[in-house]
Amino acid sequence: MKKALVTGCTGQTGSYLAELLIEKDYEVHGIVRRSSTSNTANISHLEGRINLHFGDITDSDSLHKIIKEVQPDEIYNFAAMSQVRISYDLPVFTGDVTGLGFARLLEAVRAVKPDTKIYQACSSEMFGKVQEIPQTEITPFYPRSPYGCAKAYAFYLGRAYREGYGMKIYNGIVFNHESPRRGDQFVSKKVVKAAVRIKKGLQMVLELGNLEAKRDWGSAKEYAYWIWKMMQGEPNDFVIATGETHSVEEFVAETFACLGLIWKNYVVINDTLKRPAEVDYLQGDPSKAKELLGYKVGTTFKGLVKWMVDHECKLYE
Repeated sequence: MKKALVTGCTGQTGSYLAELLIEKDYEVHGIVRRSSTSNTANISHLEGRINLHFGDITDSDSLHKIIKEVQPDEIYNFAAMSQVRISYDLPVFTGDVTGLGFARLLEAVRAVKPDTKIYQACSSEMFGKVQEIPQTEITPFYPRSPYGCAKAYAFYLGRAYREGYGMKIYNGIVFNHESPRRGDQFVSKKVVKAAVRIKKGLQMVLELGNLEAKRDWGSAKEYAYWIWKMMQGEPNDFVIATGETHSVEEFVAETFACLGLIWKNYVVINDTLKRPAEVDYLQGDPSKAKELLGYKVGTTFKGLVKWMVDHECKLYE
């Protein structure tokens, strides 16, 4: 039986990945931070089937101890301070967790079990002020936030350890991926949650910043499968995306339309919610993943929005 260790297992994609690995008969271990209130809602249904360890990506000692105990065949690193706008308010913390956290993990693996396969969750935010459209694995990075910079550092570090030490590092450049498990501070979940509350008469307006930003939105649950799939081959870098782009305004319009509402009647622009430097246009080219992994786009943009809206509505039944 293969053993897998998942950091960030309580988050959106980490929880879907843990779920998938259990279905594939892995012995699954997850790292969770100690908290005074429960932060394991996304994996509560996995109780008894996932082995949890208290630790932190900023604590080298805990990483060494857990890796030595678990002896994992595969590690999936989703641990990050992943809210882009907040990364401007917490730039040092973002760098420590999202960038240096991966360095600590690599060093722990190199010291304890260097043959372990390691997946690093990279981000389309690394492209920032895009240098070409669409973006591929070799498109130059131009990050425009502390989060994007930290992810770029982790990407290059993973490649350096792969080439320098021969370690099995897999960089997944995964474009925006959403689901009902998305955190409330992310724009997709914020829009869906507010629209449903407005429909129920529990909220009057939705405040947003930039409606013009365009993103390549896909399903987090489906992307978890392709992340696992890339780990079954040779170490490499892969873009995972739909190849389509839609603006935030389109996401808002589609969400409200699912509920029979006209979005312009409820949305208010708040300039304080805008980023200091915006990423205007993200569109991934998953050709390499299609060729080497057999990657296929599953959920459509409209299907993704409907999935999230339907799930949110059920919470009020």
